[in-house]
Amino acid sequence: MTQAALDYDTMTEELLLRRVRGGDREAFRAIMQRCNQRLFRVARAVVGSDDEAEDVVQEAYLRAFAGIQQFRGDSSLATWLTTITLNEARGRLRLRHRTTDIHFMGDTRVIPFPGLVEALDPEQEAARSGTRRLLERAIDGLPQEFRIVFMLREIEGCSVEETAEQLVLNPQTVRTRLFRARQMLRAELEKTISSGMTGVFPFLGPRCTRITERVLERLALGR
Repeated sequence: MTQAALDYDTMTEELLLRRVRGGDREAFRAIMQRCNQRLFRVARAVVGSDDEAEDVVQEAYLRAFAGIQQFRGDSSLATWLTTITLNEARGRLRLRHRTTDIHFMGDTRVIPFPGLVEALDPEQEAARSGTRRLLERAIDGLPQEFRIVFMLREIEGCSVEETAEQLVLNPQTVRTRLFRARQMLRAELEKTISSGMTGVFPFLGPRCTRITERVLERLALGR
């Protein structure tokens, strides 16, 4: 079977890892496409900037590719990649704090996530966009330690245990911070946060493609 005929989309994580370790970069592409959304959202929750979040994710992938032989599988691949992304994002945040007096929470730009894939009539789309902008502003305004927990639990759907593992927190601390984040959002929005949060932040397809292609280009150049 030629490489072009391989169906990477249906490969298991174990098989993809085996092929990546054998030098198959198309397998690494498949891994990135599976994980891009979560890693971007996590990075964005830490650094507060879309462009910087893209840079963080690219660097995290490069670090992961360089260290893929050392990945022992003690956690899921997504958890391992999220940890690398968090470390990269926090490192940038520390560097930023050393080189500027402007705190990262001063970045109040709205996250320009796209709307729903399905077509809506103009009135529905306008209402949906307005709601999304309110939520994006409110989430951006959360303190970082609450924002990252909220993003992992409510937007990405991670379990309490997985969130605790990735953030190196006690599970009860995760529960407490999520509770406080919800309280803050309710106060900001003056209404109850709906349970259907996942659809509010769909991931932008072109961004996913751009991150993936840039990482592969850098790997090809040996950088």
